[in-house]
Amino acid sequence: MTSLSQPAATSPGTPAQSNSIGPELGPGHGADPSHEPDPGHSAHGAHADHTLTGFVIFLASESLIFLALFVGYAVFKSSAPLWLPAGVEGLEVREPLINTVVLVSSSLVIWLAERALHRQRLGEFRAWWLLTMAMGTYFVVGQAIEWQHLPFGLASGVFGASFYLLTGFHGLHVVTGLALMAFFLVRSLRPGLVLPEGKGVMAVSLFWHFVDVIWVVLFVLTYVWQRR
Repeated sequence: MTSLSQPAATSPGTPAQSNSIGPELGPGHGADPSHEPDPGHSAHGAHADHTLTGFVIFLASESLIFLALFVGYAVFKSSAPLWLPAGVEGLEVREPLINTVVLVSSSLVIWLAERALHRQRLGEFRAWWLLTMAMGTYFVVGQAIEWQHLPFGLASGVFGASFYLLTGFHGLHVVTGLALMAFFLVRSLRPGLVLPEGKGVMAVSLFWHFVDVIWVVLFVLTYVWQRR
């Protein structure tokens, strides 16, 4: 005779399914109770997840690359007898400043998206996330338009080479961030989505804040600090 306290058997061959825009939930969050961690293991070892730690290390390495580029740019700019190419009087600031305001403001918007995800508000998350993508796209398009109208090129001395290297390398990071956001936006459209506090979304948000901070420094070095 079967005891009433015995749990109901699951159908053989039917794996549990989970759709999420972050990593799957661990023990204590709907996981199979038959796979509880061994009591002999420490709590730290059972729940150790270094995904974000590795990503922060990656951002730190990227920061060192940008720091080296910024230092080199500042040294060349402060020591060159003639910095600007012939016929170039300086960089126009108005449009890049507008692009800067849009990009920096997108950091607030992506934070709102992350908060909406934390509160399990999928529709709100998508709206803020999509708005962040629109603001990032505006920045990239604005930079491309600026490049088309600049009176100098990549071969215009150290100034031209360093300007296109810095803005282009940063622009590549912006495009990468947009691609990552598009990926998670598509994942959020899957039916039957479960919404944990996704570390993938958190990582993309950190990357976007990093891109914004780098641009602020770059804007000051190239557009605010100008010399002939």
